[in-house]
Amino acid sequence: MKKYKKPLLIALVVLDVAIIAFFLVISIMLLVTMATNGGDKTAAVAHSDGLIKAILEMPAVGSFFAFVFPIFLILAGNIVGLMLFVRKTTKKEPAKIEDLTEEQKEELRQELLRDLQGQNNKEEKKE
Repeated sequence: MKKYKKPLLIALVVLDVAIIAFFLVISIMLLVTMATNGGDKTAAVAHSDGLIKAILEMPAVGSFFAFVFPIFLILAGNIVGLMLFVRKTTKKEPAKIEDLTEEQKEELRQELLRDLQGQNNKEEKKE
């Protein structure tokens, strides 16, 4: 499964970018079509054809579920992915002995000695 994880993530990112680019191009085409017709939707429908005409003829609810809702879903997925990535990359690694100063090493030795002595005392009491 691990060997498929990286290609799957790459494919998902490419798909994400492709969908967003598609919606961006369609929205720019719609804006240009509406702007050239003075904001009149009826004239824009009459002067356009193909996908742009079909989109302009859609009711508002249809346009919402065809274009706006998928963008919000992609945005939510990107936010969740970013949060998971940040959590994964910011996990604290255990401190290495080489990273500690001499004072910290001495404090750690003293603490370990106290713990060992406390364990020895408990064992002696049990016997």
